Amino acid sequence: MSGQTIRRERGLLYEDFRVGQTFDHHWGRTLSGSESKTYSTMTMNFCPIYFNDHYAAAQGYDGAVINPMLVFTTILGLSVEDLSEAGGPFLGIDDLVFDRPVYDGETVYARSETLSCRTSSSKPGWGIVSWRTSGFNQDQQQVLSFQRTNLARMKEKTT
Repeated sequence: MSGQTIRRERGLLYEDFRVGQTFDHHWGRTLSGSESKTYSTMTMNFCPIYFNDHYAAAQGYDGAVINPMLVFTTILGLSVEDLSEAGGPFLGIDDLVFDRPVYDGETVYARSETLSCRTSSSKPGWGIVSWRTSGFNQDQQQVLSFQRTNLARMKEKTT
């Protein structure tokens, strides 16, 4: 196989999506306090509820919470394989809502529903797809939700 490139198509194309279709994304991810502290430090987010148990408790939490942006990006990442791995350009996030904190050792999961599909009027061969993604903890309690939109390549170009 030396010198040969093997290409395997990944992800779904525009025609593979339909409004109302749901995806239970198969990977979950356990989050740790140490990675939350690292993430917070790397993003220069020094809010003490993300790394100080006593301060967080004084604010009404059960201890330091996982940085919610780490939770968000993790849930978003869990949805990529099913929704956008084929490589359509990312168009944005809307209506991001954090429902409850996530703590050290909790595992998050993602579920998405297709909200809309339409062909692009300005980019032939592409469609615009929007999904509502919800993140849940190991107890099936919703921790966040958001809507995201991507361009999705079509199987066949339309003019």
